[in-house]
Amino acid sequence: MSKPALGPAPPLFVVLNAGSGRGDANEARETIESGCHAAGRPLRVFAAGHPSQLAALAREAVDAARAAGGVVVVAGGDGTINAVAQLAHRAGCAFGVLPQGTFNYFSRAHGIPPDTGEALQVLLQGEVQPVQVGQVNERLFLVNASLGLYARLLEDREAFKAKFGRSRLVAMGSALVTLLRGYRMLALRIAFRGEMRELRTATLFVGNNALQFRQAGMPEAQALEQGELGAVALRPLGRLSLLGLALRGALGRLGEADDVISFSFKTLQVAPARGTAARRVRVATDGEVGWLRMPLDFRVADEPLWLVKLPPDDATP
Repeated sequence: MSKPALGPAPPLFVVLNAGSGRGDANEARETIESGCHAAGRPLRVFAAGHPSQLAALAREAVDAARAAGGVVVVAGGDGTINAVAQLAHRAGCAFGVLPQGTFNYFSRAHGIPPDTGEALQVLLQGEVQPVQVGQVNERLFLVNASLGLYARLLEDREAFKAKFGRSRLVAMGSALVTLLRGYRMLALRIAFRGEMRELRTATLFVGNNALQFRQAGMPEAQALEQGELGAVALRPLGRLSLLGLALRGALGRLGEADDVISFSFKTLQVAPARGTAARRVRVATDGEVGWLRMPLDFRVADEPLWLVKLPPDDATP
């Protein structure tokens, strides 16, 4: 698809997840409305009071943005951003982000600040630029996709957040509890760069975010900036060794560990190992967990996502 053609002051169609992230949804909405009013920018807000409303409102926002030559914008965390980006990517629509989540890897990687007012200024002053996205069985991911233990960590983290609130401390505590409970090994057959190998691992993690890889100390961060995806798998380990790897990751030294397998690729096929009968597997994409049918096909998407952001010289580090 070609680059979306926008006028000098394209309208914004904002999908607001009232239940996402740290901030207050009413305060975020007031900031968005007052900022657009001051800039003379047309605005329409689609507020999802419950997660079940998000998909329908996102479709309505994308349709409205396409009809008006505007920008569909999402205010939420990485999971909410993914849900709206799926539709914007498919429609070839200009896309904007007002981050409201805990980690905000996607927005941070593209120089979009966490403050709603500052992020809105990026939308008002930025330009539409192509950004790489990944796919697994045609499902889009902006930050990462995973199966096995990492997907379980994310699923348990959401339960902890619902009980104890959203914070990095809660996320870390949830991960510790999940690791101590134990885990199942995956028996996989993977194919990439013309090679096929058998892999027994607790988790397979595929990333599209150089910032996340760099923070963990993974050497594939540079490959992600050059049009590839990165994969990380762990050799069979005990619980204490896994905790040690988690600490290495927090310190930015995961890539130094001998028990970590990592590589970069443009396409990766993942199937059950010979002798296993798994037909479906739980896969997390940008923190949202669901079931996908095997085999899994990971790849760099053929078409970019058309993101509104500042030119590189003006982006927030």
